Amino acid sequence: MKPPRRWHLFLQILAFAPVLFPATAVSRPAATDEAAAYSLIPEPFIFCTTCHGVELRGNAAVGAPRLNGMPGWYVMRQMQAFRQGLRGTHPDDATGMEMQPQAAALSDQALQDAVAFVTAVPVRAETVERTVNGDAGRGESLYATCAACHGNAGQGNRALGAPALAGQSDWYLVRQLNRYLAGARGYAKADNRGRQMRAAAGVLAGEADIRDVVAYINTLPAEKATHE
Repeated sequence: MKPPRRWHLFLQILAFAPVLFPATAVSRPAATDEAAAYSLIPEPFIFCTTCHGVELRGNAAVGAPRLNGMPGWYVMRQMQAFRQGLRGTHPDDATGMEMQPQAAALSDQALQDAVAFVTAVPVRAETVERTVNGDAGRGESLYATCAACHGNAGQGNRALGAPALAGQSDWYLVRQLNRYLAGARGYAKADNRGRQMRAAAGVLAGEADIRDVVAYINTLPAEKATHE
């Protein structure tokens, strides 16, 4: 399905933002420019950007993670997990339960279009915000287990089904690791990848370990993450 012309115009605004608005492109676009970008987003995806942001940078205030730069195969897999109830149905996963019905309402074609939209938005690694503090030196040793799948640079590995960690919202990584440890994610028998990750997260003893390993992930260059 060919994306509508308004979609292309929206992406052009994002692509040329650093040239047109050099003082604001890396941090926050001017309100008028943001409003213009919203007006050009294809209507079916307005609800995505309401939580995840115009450039899909994420929004900690509403618990929406960064999608900008996330590989399409991983977005598709997670959306399918939500649709099938493999994720977002555990009572201790409040934000997941908000996302699950959104994904379940999409047709197959709408799901493909949504993934295409996410991967078409220009990747802006320089906009990654780091908010988690911890002992990155200690976190490096804890990350050894993670590196087996996610790569030494947190770049991800499609063959192993492991997404990039470098460049992801750090608060989101903390939240998801906590949910794996609590059994609120990776609980469904049919969620093989999730169950593998839940077992891998078991090497972390608690909040201190989680924050330390995420603090180390924050030191990994987002530019090296695999976005395809």
